[in-house]
Amino acid sequence: MSIQKYSVNQHPIQTILTWIQSGEIAIPEIQRPFVWDAAKVRDFVDSLYNGYPVGYIIAWRNPDVRLKDGTKATGKRILIDGQQRVTALMASLLGKEIIDKEYRKRRIVIAFHPVEMRFEVSNPAIQKDKQWIPDIAEIFHANFSLLSFIDEYCANNTDYNKDQVFKNIELLKGIVNNHIGLIELNSDLDIDTVTEIFIRINSQGVVLSQADFAMSKIAVNETYGGNVLRKAIDYFCHMAVAPEFYRQLVDLDKDFTQTEYFQKMAWLKNENDDLYDPSYTDMLRVAFTFKFKRGKLQDLVALLSGRNFETRDYEEEIAKNSFETLSLGIKDYMNENNFKKFVMIIRSAGFIDSSMIRSQNALNFAYALYLHLREQKVNQALIETWVRKWFVLSVLTSRYSGSPESQFDFDIKQFSVNPEKYLQNTIDAELSDAYWKLRLPQQMDTSVSSSPSFNVFLAAQVKMNDKGFLSKGITVQDLIALKGDVHHIFPREYLKKQGYNRGIYNQIANYVMAQSEINIAIGAKAPNVYFNELLEQCNGGKLKYGSINTMEELNKNLAMNCIPLSIATMDASKYNEFLEERRKLMALKIKQYFTML
Repeated sequence: MSIQKYSVNQHPIQTILTWIQSGEIAIPEIQRPFVWDAAKVRDFVDSLYNGYPVGYIIAWRNPDVRLKDGTKATGKRILIDGQQRVTALMASLLGKEIIDKEYRKRRIVIAFHPVEMRFEVSNPAIQKDKQWIPDIAEIFHANFSLLSFIDEYCANNTDYNKDQVFKNIELLKGIVNNHIGLIELNSDLDIDTVTEIFIRINSQGVVLSQADFAMSKIAVNETYGGNVLRKAIDYFCHMAVAPEFYRQLVDLDKDFTQTEYFQKMAWLKNENDDLYDPSYTDMLRVAFTFKFKRGKLQDLVALLSGRNFETRDYEEEIAKNSFETLSLGIKDYMNENNFKKFVMIIRSAGFIDSSMIRSQNALNFAYALYLHLREQKVNQALIETWVRKWFVLSVLTSRYSGSPESQFDFDIKQFSVNPEKYLQNTIDAELSDAYWKLRLPQQMDTSVSSSPSFNVFLAAQVKMNDKGFLSKGITVQDLIALKGDVHHIFPREYLKKQGYNRGIYNQIANYVMAQSEINIAIGAKAPNVYFNELLEQCNGGKLKYGSINTMEELNKNLAMNCIPLSIATMDASKYNEFLEERRKLMALKIKQYFTML
């Protein structure tokens, strides 16, 4: 028999707004960027005016938390879906400012034509037109006098019927008496169930995540500073992408600038490195994994609610300690020394550009591991080596692509016992001789240019200071830094003319970093054609492909780019043979690179 896990009630909009203003319902999104545009707010108000359905809002009352004296405290209702609608009401009807996508405070002003009964986003032309009410928030102000307003409006618009104007404005004012549905999740539901309900909600075509729920949970707890902690996470993420936001933040939120969080993130104002620009999910995942030695964010929600995993009860002391621990984790995450040294470690592994890092979770766990090892006071040199090796291993094996939270949970617990032993055991198991000889070359049988294998190969070339294909002085690092393109050793147009399809001619084993002018010079020539000209170039002939002019330089360049010497005699009939041979050479290079980390 199915047990209903919620109740459904209809409440006047005024009641919902009153609850929000009194703190009965907590809106975690109210201080975050508002994603609706002004036209959508207009349409929402128009639907209310016409009595159309506007959907439901969903709230969950926090579980009753046991206090130190044994009594239970009733928690607030958390608005877990419908924040945009409620914020739109507060912005348009009550004249509240919203925070836009650039974290700037602004008004969304909706105008109303009381005769045509039409809503528009207010603009300078409307504001000058006496037929319009330029800002409907005026109608809902506590000191608003409907009769006085009607007299003044009709004096300025003598052609309009006073009774009709009165009726239509009264209807507008009555919007707050319209009912909106409130779905309230049962307060005795366990955290896991509420999390599952939360992430299944799909109001804007984007499924909400466990990180969203965790952020909501953080924001509504003012007792332990969750509202400030959430700001710190949001602001850090935004400033990491846009350092100029620092000056804006100083004006935007002066109270926040007095906090320790702000002092911890102030260094970002001069930081332009975009190798690791985290989202709030990244920050939560790293801080939680590092400080709590857990990987599942639904456990974070439970701990912030005060859950005792043994008794399944909710205790105030656990909630308090969890907020304090998470705060410490976020501060360690934001610490300039920690962040910059971690990024330096990733760069020292050859990953010098964000385009080379396709697994954010691999990056996140590597940072959690770095912070964990620092907390354990492991020697800095060992930290650098272990973090580099673990990151590359994670990328190569796509370790965190399947069930990342479960893998995070398992790995951090193992690293907490004996990090050196666990690292070596994992290397032995995942990167055996069979991996280098068989599995890795098989992984490279792909046409996906963002393949982890190819990115690690490029990192290896950066680490070994390799030159670009047929380049004498330009390195692979230079080409990546300058956002250079990958080019085809067997030219694409040449292979297409030979009947090869896209999945074949775009194999990553056919890719190489090369200067554009060299690639243009090669054009659609078969390798045996342009290499014949290269041989002439290396024997005193005209320079056509870069500046390499000796056989020693050419052979050295081919070796560092893992290109077999037999390429000089190859045409399309040897293409598959070439791919197979080059994959093996690339795998050997990556193996050599891994030993250097």
